[in-house]
Order: sequence, then C-alpha cells, then structure tokens
Amino acid sequence: MAGANGGTADAIEQGDERTVTSAANVDATAVNTIGWLAAGRRTIVVPVYQRQYRWDIGGCEQLLADIRAVGDSDDSHTHFIGSILSTESAASGASELVLIDGQQRITTLMLLIAALHHTVRDHDARLAEELARVLVHDDATRTKLRPHREWGDIFRSVVLDLHDDADALRDSRFDDNYAFFRSQVGLDEVPRIWRGLQKLEHVSITLGMDANAQQIFESLNSTGAPLRDHELIHNYVLMGLSHAEQSEIEDEYWLPIERNTGDAIGPFWRHYLVMKTGREVAVAGEHGVYEAFRHEFPRLDLARLREHAAEWREYSEAYRILSDPSQEADGEVSRQLGWVNTFGRGIYPLVMRGYRDHARGALPKDELIALLEVVQSLLLRRTVVGIPNERIVARLCRARMEGPVELLRAIARITPSDERVRMALKYGELPHPAYILERLGDVTDATDLELAYVLPLAPGDTWTADGARPWSDYTEDEQNSHRALAQTLGNLVLLEAPLAERAFAESYPAVRSVFARSGIAATRDAATPEAWSTTAISERTSRLTDRFVEVWVRPAIDGIDDDGLTPILDAVRRRGWPRGWHREFEYTEYRGEHWEVHDVKALFNRVFKRLWADSRADVETFSARRGGPIYEAQSWNGHWDSLDETHFLYMGWDSKYMLTAVQGVLEEAGLAAEVFVKYSYIAAHM
Repeated sequence: MAGANGGTADAIEQGDERTVTSAANVDATAVNTIGWLAAGRRTIVVPVYQRQYRWDIGGCEQLLADIRAVGDSDDSHTHFIGSILSTESAASGASELVLIDGQQRITTLMLLIAALHHTVRDHDARLAEELARVLVHDDATRTKLRPHREWGDIFRSVVLDLHDDADALRDSRFDDNYAFFRSQVGLDEVPRIWRGLQKLEHVSITLGMDANAQQIFESLNSTGAPLRDHELIHNYVLMGLSHAEQSEIEDEYWLPIERNTGDAIGPFWRHYLVMKTGREVAVAGEHGVYEAFRHEFPRLDLARLREHAAEWREYSEAYRILSDPSQEADGEVSRQLGWVNTFGRGIYPLVMRGYRDHARGALPKDELIALLEVVQSLLLRRTVVGIPNERIVARLCRARMEGPVELLRAIARITPSDERVRMALKYGELPHPAYILERLGDVTDATDLELAYVLPLAPGDTWTADGARPWSDYTEDEQNSHRALAQTLGNLVLLEAPLAERAFAESYPAVRSVFARSGIAATRDAATPEAWSTTAISERTSRLTDRFVEVWVRPAIDGIDDDGLTPILDAVRRRGWPRGWHREFEYTEYRGEHWEVHDVKALFNRVFKRLWADSRADVETFSARRGGPIYEAQSWNGHWDSLDETHFLYMGWDSKYMLTAVQGVLEEAGLAAEVFVKYSYIAAHM
C-alpha cells in the first residue's frame, strides 16, 4: 500500500482485488475500499427504497478511532469493514453500481474524505487530487456517491462545498458528521488519516442481473440472532490475546461471571457500568451497554485486564446475592435484600457497591442495613406518591462517589416529604401492600400470610358493615365512597392462611372476630371498630400512616424536593432531531437561575456562552480535549455563533452531540450538580 501522499495508480484503478469467489449470479471479491471507491467512472447509487442516512457522531467517532489505529500500525495491518452488497445497472449510458447493503458505511467514509479534501486543498495539491479521485468524477461536478434523491442535494452541497446562507441553519446528519470530521482532523493529521483509510478493506459482493437481491440481502443480515451487548463485551475483552491468555481470562474470570449472573448477565453489565460511571446507560438499540464498556475500558494490556476482570468477577458475586438473597448467610441482611427486591433491580447499581464493600469488610453491617433502609424509603415513598423511580440511580451513584453524606443529601432531595406521603396514603391505592403490611406488622416470617380486604373489592348485596344494613341498601354515592377507599392502607390486612379462608368475602361482623385472633397486631387493629365505615377506614389509615413514616424515614438532611427536575447529567441524549425537539424542556434551572430554554440547541448556546464568561479556562480545556466546539476561525460553512472577536462556537452539531457537550463542559467546570432541566409534556412523547 501507498503512504500518506503516494497512492498506487494500479491499485486504485483496479480496487486492489485479491480474492474472488464466483457463482452464476454473484461475485464476491476482497478489495481495498479506497481503491474500490475511486475505481473507474462508475457512480455508486443509493436506491430509492433504502432507509435514510442514520449514522450519528458516535459512530463517526468510532470509525475515526479505528482509522487512526490502523494508520499507526505497520504496513501489514489492515482493517476490515465488512461486506458491501451491490448490483450493476446501466443508466443513460453511464455505469452505475446500485448499493443494496453498505450505504451507511460508504456515505460516512465519503463525508470523512470530503472533510480531509477541504482541509488540504489549499496546502497539498497532490494529496487533494488523490482525495478528489475518491469523491468526484473527472468533471468535479458530480459525486461518486449519489444518495437517495430526497437528500441528494444536501449531500452534494456538503461534498462539493456548495453551501449558501440558507444552508447554515439546516439540521442534517450529513452536515453534522462532516462538521465532526472537520473539527477532529487538523491539517497536520490528514496524512495519518489518509494512510489509515488506504488500509481499509471489504468484501465487495456484486450481483448479476438474474440474482435475487432481496433474498441475498436478507441472508447476509439474518444469519442468526444479532450479538447482544454482553457477547460483544466478551469478544472485545478477548480480542488480541493469545490462545493461552484467552483461556486464562475465560476460565478465571468470564465463566465465573456467567455462572454468577446466569440469564441476567446483560442487566449485570448495564448495572455495573451505571455504578462505575455514574451515568445512565442506554438499554434499547445502539448497543449502548457495549459502547459504554468500551469507553470505560479502552484496549487493555494483559496485566490491567486481569486487574479489571477480578473486579468484574467480584461484583458479579455481589450481583448473585442481590438476585437471590437466600444465598446470604446473615439472616438480617438477607431479609433486607429481599425487601429491596420488592422494587425490582433498578437500584442494583447503588446497592451492589454497598454490598460488595460489606463483603470485603469495608462497610460494617449496620451501615449496610442503614443504606438498604434508606433506599427502601426512597423507592417506596416515590411509588406511593406516584413518582417513577426510573433514571434516579445514576445520580445516586455519582453522589456515592462523593461520600456517604453526599449520598444521603442526594436521596433526601428526591424523597417525598411526610406530608405528601400522608396525602397519597389517605386516598391512593396502596402499592406493594404485602411488603408494607409485613413491615408495619413486624412480621418475621411471611410464608403463610395472605392479603385480605376488610371491605371486599366487589361486595355482594348481602355484605354488611354493621350486621344490620346490607350493601344493597347503600345509595350509589355511599357505595362509591366506600369503593374509593377499598384499596387504601386502612382497608388492607395480612392474615394467616387458615384465618384468610374463613374471612374471604364475609361481612365485617363475621370477619371481625377472625381479625381479633390474628398474631399480627396491625391486623387485630382492624377488629376494633363496631362497624366498618369510611370513617373507620380513614382512621385506621391515619394510624398506620403514623407508623409508615417511622418505618420508611426520609433522611434528616435539609434539601428541596426536586422530583419534577432532571439533573443535566441524566438528561436524555436523543439521536438526530426528533419531532418535537424544539419544545423538549419547559425550562432550565441553572445554579438557581430560571432560564426559559426549551430545546437542546438553545441550551448548548447559552451554557457555552455563560461559561465562556464565567469559567473560560474550563471551556478551553474541554474544547481542546474534545476537539470542539470552540474554534479560532469559522473553518467551514455552517451555523456559527461568536464568543468574541477571535473565538467562535459551532452550532451545527446534532442533538445528541450537543447535549453530551453541555454535560461534559459543566462537569469540567464543576457545575453539573447545579443544573437541571424540566422536561415538557412533548418530550414525554418523543
């Protein structure tokens, strides 16, 4: 292969073909990707039925990292980018290659090459000519790649640098990704990237006229279930090791992790990464867990891999106990873990660290139990008042990194007050009733206990609350008022199984004596009233609520209830520009200031401008490390804003990149904990 500035003409013209497999209607050829793109006068066409271009900046970032890595390797190393499926056709006398599979990769490579070309065209004519041979035909007016007709003009304007003033404010993946490449590759690095590009290879699968393109496409993309995140992590960890080293890591670390987590190995890795990073990890699509893992653990040498793998194994052992508390030898700890599981696994990232610290002797038992108690209080109180518990654990893990006091403060801030809980319990349906009644009744063994309603959910006509007046004689309003309280705390009891059989659907006078025989004090309390009226239900709810707020205590640390606000670090990073993005937020709270900022782009602009005034050194450090978004010149066409006479803020990024930059620069400045967004109704449906 050629070096940075010297391509081999024959290789480029012929596509550097090396391996050919032929069939009647299919040719599969291993080729050099740049040579294949530059070859001849053909145009690579994206057919009308193809989906739109979807790669975001995250994909571009990974591609660029791979190209840098192979560019820095010795000449024998290449980088395989997969297979490209196409079919030949003729249109208007010009040769066309119709892409069936590979549009996303080819389009992104063309955008990168366009960025390199525009960077060097005024500085290195020879290299600029080589790059141009990949991008455009001899007349320099037609691109080698012709995208879908819906966005062909946008792609052409980017590659040929034909922007006009109206284009500056448009939002497109082509503009976003091109701008990213321009921002990341300076003039001095272009030869390095070009060297890496020339080491890319793929298998070119070309179909004959009689081949069934759809059938072949489906075969290529349906060879089995796609790899899951934990499978990708497994491959990533072992890749590059010798067979002996792979066997060591597999036997000593990976297999124990699999045994400890079983079918929950996928959730384990997500929970571990949330705990480790203090950031939410995407679950659906995009292999978010795998990407988070790669970001947290870049390529490791064997010694560091062993060190990290030992930690993964240790946390998997903790995860095993959390998933099955019966395996915990200490009865009190086991019972607490079982109670935590009432609320599902969402809080595991926080609890897993606490349990692991306890298992290592770094956290005393009483402190672990205190943590588990306060976690239960948080989750239960929020559930009682109707606040979801999703997206809170990452912020708590971040607080835990700051120490136990900061964790308590963070929990207190999002734990509803006694007043809110009292009001919700008075009229609301009781969540997790068996768990609540078990703890209110100081029950140590709930094995043979059953949940019962004093007033049945559907009373029969003969049911009576006082032994005199049947249900059928109640007015409609009276019946409705009773039904409204049927699933509240005051109308529920736990009963021993034999007693529950006797009490089922019976009138209150009959079940009153049954309740009185229960070994649970809170159940015997339901036998006190002479009649079971709405007043009796409300009074019992009030008594049990007093006990409720004593059992599930809100941490006694001053803090506001900010349940309607989302910390900026937990804000959702959405791909592209989803419908409704311009009204995603009701407002933003910035260090106690109320900002009428309703979308990511406006938030991005205001945060960077504010920090440029208040904390310029942090902004410069962040931008230098990330490669933007602050630049000393408006080096390419697009949407810019001026910070001062010599510094400019590029505003052309996509939504996900902009929010990531806002989060990053606020972390750099140490202000992320003081910035919140309030999502709008529209955002909930985006």
